[in-house]
Amino acid sequence: MDYQIIGSALLLGLVTGIHCIGMCGPIAISLPLKKANNFSKVSSAILYNLGRSITYALMGMIFGFFGQSFAMAGFQKWLGIVMGIVMILYVIFPFFFKSKFSVESFGYKYTGPLRKKLAVLFGKRSYTSLFVIGLLNGLLPCGPVYAALAGAIATGSVIYGTSFMFLFGIGTIPIMLTLSLIGNKISNKLRTKLAKLIPVTIVILGLLFILRGMGLGIMFISPPDKKLKVPTEQQMKQKGHNSIINKMKH
Repeated sequence: MDYQIIGSALLLGLVTGIHCIGMCGPIAISLPLKKANNFSKVSSAILYNLGRSITYALMGMIFGFFGQSFAMAGFQKWLGIVMGIVMILYVIFPFFFKSKFSVESFGYKYTGPLRKKLAVLFGKRSYTSLFVIGLLNGLLPCGPVYAALAGAIATGSVIYGTSFMFLFGIGTIPIMLTLSLIGNKISNKLRTKLAKLIPVTIVILGLLFILRGMGLGIMFISPPDKKLKVPTEQQMKQKGHNSIINKMKH
């Protein structure tokens, strides 16, 4: 596993958890957790967050497939550069169109049926309903999630794309789990300060993906192009064939 991908996904998820305080906080606070004892309360909250992470992983698998298709077509280098630029533009764009456009508000218009289904599930207090709430919540419009999906594409791999988004979801759990268990006790002033970390983190990760795509030969940050290429099916078969021949020689 690429440690840069692991670190980037977890960091983005951890910082995105701050964004979740405002966007998904009301959902986390009002979850129909099982409250028979502390164990059932914590386990049901974890189950909800696991559902979100699984949805993110499935999205990462789909977008990772697109990334891998581009990579196998020989566009791996440009894939990281373009997706890195997209992540940076995601941060810069609102400064110019702040009052005219919002990713969340645009997507919110088309999630009526999804929100109705969530409302029904909130009336049930069971592990199954909490897990499904998590799965569906992962589909709600969220800017940082879209930025993370750009990162999943930039990995140029189905496996890495899936892992990137799953780890992104895991990274959001600390704050979301805390909100579910103790309620909304984070001051607005602290939220505002913490929220400033989100665009900074996305820009840094965007720059890292750009450097990764450039293949400058910098260890861990910008590995050479040959390490970025996804092996074709023919290359994999040839590798297996050579391995068999080597074993026969010994």
